Amino acid sequence: MLDFSFLPLKLVLIPTTPIKLPPYKGSTFRGAFGSTFRQVVCVLRGKECSDCILREKCAYSYVFETPVPSGASKMRKYPYAPHPFVLVPPLEDRMEYEPGDPLYVSLTLIGRGIEYLPYFLYTFQEMGKRGIGKGRGKFQLQGVRDSTGEAVYEGGTLRLPQPLSWRDLEGEMAPDEVTLRFLTPLRVKYRERLCSDLEFHVLMRALLRRISLLSFFHCGCELQVNFRRLIEEAGAVAVKDNTLRWHDWMRYSYRQRAKLKMGGLIGEITFGGDLEPFWPFLQLGQWVHVGKGTSFGLGRYEIVSRSGA
Repeated sequence: MLDFSFLPLKLVLIPTTPIKLPPYKGSTFRGAFGSTFRQVVCVLRGKECSDCILREKCAYSYVFETPVPSGASKMRKYPYAPHPFVLVPPLEDRMEYEPGDPLYVSLTLIGRGIEYLPYFLYTFQEMGKRGIGKGRGKFQLQGVRDSTGEAVYEGGTLRLPQPLSWRDLEGEMAPDEVTLRFLTPLRVKYRERLCSDLEFHVLMRALLRRISLLSFFHCGCELQVNFRRLIEEAGAVAVKDNTLRWHDWMRYSYRQRAKLKMGGLIGEITFGGDLEPFWPFLQLGQWVHVGKGTSFGLGRYEIVSRSGA
C-alpha cells in the first residue's frame, strides 16, 4: 500500500483595498507567495539557496527550491525535485476586486510539506499586508477550510487537520468511462514534444511520473507498480469524446527576466476501457495536478462524470 498523504485546503482572502489581477492569476500568486515566504524565513538573505550552508534545513529551500538530496536514486541529473505543494489561484476571469469581495485560493500540501502548514498560512497573512497585483492591493486571510468544510484556521486559531491518504482513494469501483475537465492549461510532453492532443497513455505517463516523484521525495516511500505494464495497458484505453482546445497564456519570469509561454490544453476529454488499474491515480491527480507548471496551478482537472461503475 502506498503511504501517500496530502492535505487539500481552501483559503478565503478578503480585500481591504481594491485589488487588480490578470485574467489567469497563477503566476501573480505564485510569485508573491514565493518572494514573501523567502523574506519571512530566510536567515542569510544575501545568498543563493544553492550556496547556502543552511540549505538542507531551511523551510524555504525545501518548499520552493526543493533540492534533490545527495545520493538520491531518482532525478540525479536534475538540481530540483517537484515541490511539496500545489497552489491554485481564483480561476474566474474577473480582474478587479473591491474591499469585501472574497477571493478563494486552493492549496494542497503533500507529504512532509504538511508539516509546514503554519509557514504557509503566516506567509499569506504577510502577503496580504504587502499587497498583490497592480497597485499592491491588500487583503486579510479570513479563514481556511479542509476538504470536508471544517475550519482549519479561523479567528486566529489554527487546528491541525487529518491529512488524506492513498487508502482514502482505494476501494471504489472503477467506471468503464470517465470524463476529465481540465480547468487550467495542461502541458505534457511526449517524445520531447509538447502535446497538442491527448492520448490516455500520455496522460498516465505524466501522472505516474509525478505521483512517483512526489511519493519518493516527500512521502518517504516508492511507488511499487509495474510501470511498463501499466503504460501498455493504458494504450488500450480509448478516447471516446474530446473537446480539448489549446489555451495560450504568458507569464513573466523575474528570475529569467523574460516572458515565458505557458499555454496548454483546457476543456473536457472522455476515456473508455479498463480503467481499474488507473482509477486511484486519476482520483489523486485531481489534487496534485499533472504536467508542467503545477506549482502555478497548471494541469488541474476534475472528474466530472463516470459511467459503468
